Amino acid sequence: MTTVSDARGIDLGPIKIGLALVLITLALNIGLGAMFGLNEDLFQDYIKAGIAAHPTLFPDAAKEAGYMWRWIQRAHFHAGGIGAFSLGLVILTALTDLSVLRKRITAGLIGLSGFYPVAWFLMFYYAPLVGRTAAHHLFVVELCTDIGVGGLCLGLLSLVAGIFLPKRA
Repeated sequence: MTTVSDARGIDLGPIKIGLALVLITLALNIGLGAMFGLNEDLFQDYIKAGIAAHPTLFPDAAKEAGYMWRWIQRAHFHAGGIGAFSLGLVILTALTDLSVLRKRITAGLIGLSGFYPVAWFLMFYYAPLVGRTAAHHLFVVELCTDIGVGGLCLGLLSLVAGIFLPKRA
């Protein structure tokens, strides 16, 4: 098996899955930011078209459009913040003396945190189609939220326990 390491010999192999997931999260952040800069109207027009197609779902169209616009912004902001934070945690995982298996699991769990901004993106995507409240409670949205938050919490718990709790003899 080929290992990826830097000049100091830090083995990045065990954290590859977590690292890949975090980099995808950061790519989502960059992609959304670029799309906002290139064609913000794409998002605004999508919201307006959905509201126009389903007027009974949106009694206060301007207020609802504002919520939906904020959701896509939150997807962007959370992808950047969570991606950067998780990148640091995954790299820290590589620097610990945890077992290779524990590093893989910990980094993978932390990498799953990228599902949280995906939940915001999916709420934005579905809201013009099914309504704001229904979009918020879609199974796929709640699943992505649970995976993202649960993965980050469990991964962080594993990392902190591995660093600060005494080793078993």
